[in-house]
Amino acid sequence: MEWFTPYLDVMLTKKELIRYSRQIAYPGLEEDGQQRLKASHVVVAGLGGLGCLAATYLACAGVGRITVVDCDSVELSNLNRQMLHWEDDVGEPKPQSVAEKLKKINSTVKVVPVFEKITENNARGIIKKAQVVIDATDNFETRFILNAACVAEKIPLVHGGVHSFLGELTTIIPGETPCLACVFPDTAKKQNHFPVFGVNPALVATLQVTETIKLIAGFGTLLKGRMLYINAETMEFKFFNLSKRVNCPVCGQVNAKA
Repeated sequence: MEWFTPYLDVMLTKKELIRYSRQIAYPGLEEDGQQRLKASHVVVAGLGGLGCLAATYLACAGVGRITVVDCDSVELSNLNRQMLHWEDDVGEPKPQSVAEKLKKINSTVKVVPVFEKITENNARGIIKKAQVVIDATDNFETRFILNAACVAEKIPLVHGGVHSFLGELTTIIPGETPCLACVFPDTAKKQNHFPVFGVNPALVATLQVTETIKLIAGFGTLLKGRMLYINAETMEFKFFNLSKRVNCPVCGQVNAKA
């Protein structure tokens, strides 16, 4: 994994060996994989239903540095699905609310709150030197900006999206798989208010973290070049193969320059 920062000088403490013993027992992870998690930096973009659950399980898994990014403050209507935001947090910036909870979940994890809107001007700076970016945003404008930044920085992007009881998930490896601009038209518009059942983002977010752990630790089969579509109402899970666009304005240009 050329994108992964050297981690050999990162050691696990006795308490960490106990804390993560159940996942260290898995043959695909072991101590080596746990060291990688501790040495890694993951960016969670968007701190709604997806981002709250993704950040929670990253902290539980022992990811060493988690940057949490959002430009919104907590609203009462968020509380049916955004599990790290509580009633007392209404009105508080979402990154601050999330950071406070994550430190209580796992005090050994470094949490970096970023209270900013992701734009073309700052996206690359926010994600720079991360091992993985989790796309937990709620609009295609931000997703496309994040996608372009990840392609430019050559950082894997784990995309997730939800609507009512529907969900989607894919893992993008720059230079290897189709990017989001290959898959979705750039004319997609933000829908400001759409139905979401609280359990559905939790389902997709846990799968995003599963992909992230596999990416960092280097085991398992990833959703590379495939989109997983979920209909939780009917409990249907379907996979679709994705193809690169030769004339993709994002990854096509990068490949051409290479």
